[in-house]
Amino acid sequence: MTDPAPASSPASSSAPAPAHFANYQNEIYLHGLEDRVPPFTTDGTALGASARAHLDAGAFGYLAGSAGSGATHRANREAFDRHRLVPRMLTDATHRDLRTTVLGTPMPAPVLLAPLGVQSIVHPDAEPATARAAASLGLTMTLSTASSHTLEDVAEATSEGSADAAGASRWFQLYWPNDDEVCASILGRARRAGYTTLVVTLDTWTLAWRPQDLDRAYLPFIRGVGTAIPFSDPAFRAGLAKPPEEDLAAAVLRWVPMFTGTDRSWDRLPFLREHWDGPIVLKGIQHPDDARRAADAGMDGIVVSNHGGRQVDGAMASLDALPGAVRALEGTGVEVLFDSGIRTGADVLKALALGARAVLVGRPFAYGLAHGGEDGVRHVLRSLLADLDLTLGLTGHRTPDELTPGDLHLR
Repeated sequence: MTDPAPASSPASSSAPAPAHFANYQNEIYLHGLEDRVPPFTTDGTALGASARAHLDAGAFGYLAGSAGSGATHRANREAFDRHRLVPRMLTDATHRDLRTTVLGTPMPAPVLLAPLGVQSIVHPDAEPATARAAASLGLTMTLSTASSHTLEDVAEATSEGSADAAGASRWFQLYWPNDDEVCASILGRARRAGYTTLVVTLDTWTLAWRPQDLDRAYLPFIRGVGTAIPFSDPAFRAGLAKPPEEDLAAAVLRWVPMFTGTDRSWDRLPFLREHWDGPIVLKGIQHPDDARRAADAGMDGIVVSNHGGRQVDGAMASLDALPGAVRALEGTGVEVLFDSGIRTGADVLKALALGARAVLVGRPFAYGLAHGGEDGVRHVLRSLLADLDLTLGLTGHRTPDELTPGDLHLR
C-alpha cells in the first residue's frame, strides 16, 4: 500500500473553495424567463430512454445492455429503491461543502467518472469530450484501457478542460494484458502522462453472455474500436508483422486474446506494484473476503462493483455488497469506492451513507455524450451534482462525512 494521505476534511487547505453545485437549479429556472430550457432531461433515471434516439441500435445495445436476463442490472436499481433516506430537520444545512479527498486526490465532490470504453460509438468526440467536461467541473475521469483515443491525447484534453491544470486529476483503468511487457509499457505511458491512480478491473477477464450484443453480432473491439491505447503502444506494435494501420485484422486478433480470456490470481498483484508507484484500486470486489485479501495484498482501495450488471447475471446488487466490504476493511486504511446503478443525487447519498468514500458514475455521462458531446456530458454531471448538493441539505447534512447508515431506512 502506498503511504496514505492525511485524513481529509471539507476545510482542507489543499482543496479549492467549495463549489455551489446547487446553483445549476437557479440557472435553469432563470433561463426559463427567456423561454430557454435544458438541452435534454435533468432526470438521471430517464437519460437512457432519451439517448436511444441519438444512437444506432448496436451502440445503444452495447451501452445500455447487460448480462443474460438483465437480473443484476435490475437488482442494482431495486437496491437503491429499498434503501430510503430519513431527513432530519433544523440542522442548519444552508451552507454545504461537498469536498473530499480520495486516495490523496482532492475532489470537489465524492463523484468520479467510471471507466467506460469505446466512447466513439456514442459520439465522434468520444473520450476527449468527456475529459474536458469532467475537468471543467474539477471531477476526476477514469480512463479505460478500451479508450477510442490514446491516453496521452485524453490527458491533454483533461488539461484543456481544467481552469487549473494542476487540479486536472487523471486516473487510469487497466484491463490487465496477459503479456507482461505490453502491460508494463502501457503502465509506464500512463504514469508519464500524469495519471496518478491505477484502477484494475478484475471482473471482465472474459466477456459475459450478453444477448443484446450477441443478437446483432456486435462487438466494437473486433472492428478495431476501443483499441487506441494498445495499437499506439510500442511494445504491442513490436509484436506485429505489420502496424495496425496496415493490417487491422492481425492487430485485433493479437489484442483481443491479450486482454480477455485470462484470469489472474492474487499472487500476481506484486507485478502491478512493481510497475506502478501510485495508489492501486481493485475494481469488481463484491465479497468481504476479497475485500480483506485486497488489504492483505497492500492495495490502496477497492471499488465495490458488479460492472453495472454487465458481467454476472443473477449477481447481488452492488449496493447490497457495499456494507460487507466496508466492515471487512475497517481499520485497514483501504478506501472503499462504489459503482453500479448510480443515477441520482439520492443514490450517491445512499452509497456514501453505507460507507463508500466516493462513487463512480458510468452510463449517465455516456448518455449525455450521446445527446450533445462535451456539453451533454457537462449537463448530466452538473445535474447530478446539483441534485446531490440539494438532497444533502434537504436531508439535514452539510458535508458527506456526516452521513451514516442511521440516515437510511431499509424497506
